[in-house]
Amino acid sequence: MSTTPTPAGTAASPLARTGGQVLIDQLRIHGVDHIFGVPGESYLAALDALHDARNAIRYVICRQEGGAANMAEGYGKLTGKPGVCFVTRGPGATNASIGIHTAYQDSTPLVLLVGQVARDQEEREAFQEIDYRRMFGPLTKWAAQIEDARRIPELVSQAFHRATSGRPGPVLLALPEDMLTDRVEVTDALPYKVVRPAPASQDMERLREMLARAERPLVILGGGGWTKEACDDIRAFIEANRLPVTTAFRNSDLIDNRHPNYVGDVGIGINPPLGRRVRESDLIIAVGPRLGEMTSGGYTLFDIPVPKQPLVHVHAGVEELGRVYEAALMINSGMPQFARAARALPPIPNPPWAGGMEQARADYLANLKPTGAVGAVDLGEIVTWLNTRLPDDAIVANGAGNYAGWVHRFFQYRGLRSQLAPTSGAMGYGVPAAIAAKIVAPSRTVVAFAGDGCFLMTGQEFATAVQYGANLVIVVVDNGGYGTIRMHQEREHPGRAHGVELRNPDFAAYARAFGGHGETVLKTADFAPAFERSLAAGLPAIIHVKTDMEQITSRTTITKMREAARAKG
Repeated sequence: MSTTPTPAGTAASPLARTGGQVLIDQLRIHGVDHIFGVPGESYLAALDALHDARNAIRYVICRQEGGAANMAEGYGKLTGKPGVCFVTRGPGATNASIGIHTAYQDSTPLVLLVGQVARDQEEREAFQEIDYRRMFGPLTKWAAQIEDARRIPELVSQAFHRATSGRPGPVLLALPEDMLTDRVEVTDALPYKVVRPAPASQDMERLREMLARAERPLVILGGGGWTKEACDDIRAFIEANRLPVTTAFRNSDLIDNRHPNYVGDVGIGINPPLGRRVRESDLIIAVGPRLGEMTSGGYTLFDIPVPKQPLVHVHAGVEELGRVYEAALMINSGMPQFARAARALPPIPNPPWAGGMEQARADYLANLKPTGAVGAVDLGEIVTWLNTRLPDDAIVANGAGNYAGWVHRFFQYRGLRSQLAPTSGAMGYGVPAAIAAKIVAPSRTVVAFAGDGCFLMTGQEFATAVQYGANLVIVVVDNGGYGTIRMHQEREHPGRAHGVELRNPDFAAYARAFGGHGETVLKTADFAPAFERSLAAGLPAIIHVKTDMEQITSRTTITKMREAARAKG
């Protein structure tokens, strides 16, 4: 009996294999090299087949399924290939759901494989039984269950095609445990192919006509499905037309932020001058983003349903076009296809907006300068130092929380796949995503930022980092509470904070307890030497940075927020 998958493009006489062996053979055919998961008795046959494929597919054992799913999502973001997560039924799948939601909102290709109860036990509320098609339907592009092992090649192929084609996203396959032990003769599928639409020539002609009439155009880059070639092509289009370019919320790595045409990110805490430019633009060219709540400033930057700014909206998912905003020009296209066509357009000669870009760039550069902080630690100064210290190919990850505002404001991302951050706003994302990045790209410097609340949602995955020698540096920003919620409370109910205080451990000691390296930073000047020692340690490291809750954002304090809220009445 052979467990070697059929070579791509060749026919073969199928031999009897278990469903688990057929499944793992399909994963190898589709180019899977890492699986992130937590083992479970519901998919023992697949684990057994993975044992035989262990030299081709690395099974990264995680400590909780939420961490595993976030690692798979980070893998998908970093590589552009589907991340694969394998979890057991019931609690395993529900734990993983947070990473699936992130993949959906972030347009990240991901395949979630879930063990399921035996087929003859379904609909009895058997041990840990869930109908995954109903539960995960709203969280995925497609959720299915494989009832017949002979259909594994077909349905796995469909899963990879759905995850990668059009707007990328997550899919789920439920795998009854008895189906995985069935022995079947079946022919393997061929490797998946990415299928995305391309813009029509008349759409590109109209885009150029609209650009030729504009005086204050602005480009917003975002969304999923980008490649290095696509980023190069869209940069060439921007340079040829001397266009100012921004990035959507947590998509800042789609262009080198040091580029003279880059004028900032459109997201939470937008630089006020940039916010004015968005509102005053006479042509918005949105390439890739959904223009969701965070990028649209809570749906205030653009009028609904018809923005006052003429809008060109380019998106790979046709269902997104016209969903919220009725654009003047809607183009259903993949990012590589659109960027290639845009690069081929004749540039606008002597564009009238070129002079204004210098001021927009100056406003962006001014926003990079820290303005001081309450307390002994200035997080702005720390991120600014890292901005000059980290190599160009460094990967910077973060989860969700006010601390991330300092990273997004003061760090300049160098290019595609240098940022791992959840547009879904999921806490607990940054640490596991960064661990996956270090496992997949061990030669790159990886730094993760996490708040104290954010870290303890998935901090157990530090054990995974130690186990696999993923020597990243995690900066835990500890202000003793849930800062984002405290901010909202002070804005809406000044002086009545409740339910947001946290009593935290010694995070440096936590790192050492797992066999990693730990540092504590109590003042700004301590950070640089602590970071250098962390890199030199040759171990996964945590730098525990204690900050003052009073400095609630990079722009204001709790006292100022409270005063403003009370004055407003």
